[in-house]
Amino acid sequence: MTSPTIEINDTSLLRFATAGSVDDGKSTLVGRLLHDSKSVLADQLEAVELASRNRGQAAPDLALLTDGLRAEREQGITIDVAYRYFATPRRRFILADTPGHVQYTRNMVTGASTAELAIILVDARNGVVEQTRRHAAVAALLRVPHVVLAVNKMDLVDYAETVFAAIAEEFTRYATSLGVPEVTTIPISALAGDNVVTPSSVMDWYGGPTVLEHLETVPVSHDPAPDPARFPVQYVIRPQTTEHHDFRGYAGQIASGVLRVGQQVVALPSGRTSTIESIDVLGRPVTVAAAPQSVTITLADDLDISRGDMIAPAEGAAEPVRDITATVCHLHDRPLTPGARVLLKHTTRTVKAIVKEIPSRLTLDDLSQHPEPGQLVANDIGRVVIRTAEPLALDAYADSRHTGAFLLIDPSDGATLTGGMAGDAFAEAAAKTAPAPRPDDEGWDF
Repeated sequence: MTSPTIEINDTSLLRFATAGSVDDGKSTLVGRLLHDSKSVLADQLEAVELASRNRGQAAPDLALLTDGLRAEREQGITIDVAYRYFATPRRRFILADTPGHVQYTRNMVTGASTAELAIILVDARNGVVEQTRRHAAVAALLRVPHVVLAVNKMDLVDYAETVFAAIAEEFTRYATSLGVPEVTTIPISALAGDNVVTPSSVMDWYGGPTVLEHLETVPVSHDPAPDPARFPVQYVIRPQTTEHHDFRGYAGQIASGVLRVGQQVVALPSGRTSTIESIDVLGRPVTVAAAPQSVTITLADDLDISRGDMIAPAEGAAEPVRDITATVCHLHDRPLTPGARVLLKHTTRTVKAIVKEIPSRLTLDDLSQHPEPGQLVANDIGRVVIRTAEPLALDAYADSRHTGAFLLIDPSDGATLTGGMAGDAFAEAAAKTAPAPRPDDEGWDF
């Protein structure tokens, strides 16, 4: 029996992030990529040329196309994540240009969290350095499926193949040990434009793709069929009219997988089951829908479902839990400590939670675990044990980047504190039960 066609026009989109140590030329690479692919508007180029002349530079500094903050222009560094949107005849792109400084590791985590590919730059004169290994570890941590090592400034090492080969071999060996599934290495000169958009005429020993060619052709699967279906309810539709007085629809975006009319589903965390009676996409009925479509579905039974509940296939649904072991990256300047009372936001559901333990902090340089650090400060990556006031239907992040991720929020001011990934970053989650909750302040005793 042939499955119905799923109408999703998203197969030509690639989300990718760039990272690299300070002065490796990352912003220049991004600027060159945008400039040579003719993705820069005339007024943007004029502004860059003017800013470059004001700084005493004879040629346009293409790094200024991405370093948009005044502090970035003045200091010549990248501070915040810069998102750029561009397209070629073969594919559309969303680019997250992330900072290289150690103190901005959290920015790279933010930029790469939704990326399907990461470009990591190294300076050919310096090779693989400590920050290169950090960026590779973050890419592995976030389960980025494709990693590109761009060995930049080849013009400063006389375009030597031996230099490139040694760096490529060292990085590939390290990234593979982290579990990175695919590494592509490309020798480039972002300043001169070699192998960025146009093949280099001075590195005829290299027969691989340019950066842009690889971005245009890397296989990125948007087929949702293999993924477990997950539908976080965002809004319950109850028309207050005589004609539709008994209508009860559930609206939201399918986070992963495929949903079909007639499919048996379960509402989480209640565990009650029903069957999908109808699916509506943009005002028209369909028999099948898939991530990332926004839909309204109705069920055959009148269940008690509200915003934040998860609808999933009855077989293979996540088991709702209250004790969560996770890997987190702390984003806020205020430290995260055991006993902290937070809000945990997972898809459309937000619940109260307590940080019970911080068993370890990850040292990205060598992937060693620092036990019982006492707290996590900004840019730290570590393991935490969290207990929530209500059960949550989380998947392991290794199984689903969509429904395995969450945020910890300060309940007092709404500030985002921490980005979390359910499960262990580089191994199976520890089979450990959180300690019994102690009596706390009213409203947080759970």
